[in-house]
Amino acid sequence: MRHTHRIRCFLRCECGSALVELALLVPVFMFLIYAVVDFGRAFYMAQELASAAHAGAEYGAQNPTDTAGMQAAAQTAAPDVTGLSISTPTYGCECADGSSYSAKCSLTPTCTGNNPVYLVSVTASVADACWPGSERK
Repeated sequence: MRHTHRIRCFLRCECGSALVELALLVPVFMFLIYAVVDFGRAFYMAQELASAAHAGAEYGAQNPTDTAGMQAAAQTAAPDVTGLSISTPTYGCECADGSSYSAKCSLTPTCTGNNPVYLVSVTASVADACWPGSERK
């Protein structure tokens, strides 16, 4: 009789239930923390790539024929990105209304009523297998 009373007390006792709940929830919380950190890292990398491409294009808007300067400006804009590669920037001229285009401005397009504008394209990407599709233009 006395043993059955102890067993009933033991089964009703909630000692250690908090520890069991903690053991079940810790892996879930760890996974959530890992997911948030990984998403933050991916978002930061995307922002850095976009910033690098923008800095190179901004430099190219002022110096459209200086492709080495565009690459250097893009590299300087993202110093903490390892594996950053900047492809050779391209530039050209076209009429403001889009009627005539000339690659590398070899021939200045004759525009009626408006001036030619420069077009610059800088592409920044990360050469890392962990970041597929990380190219920004």
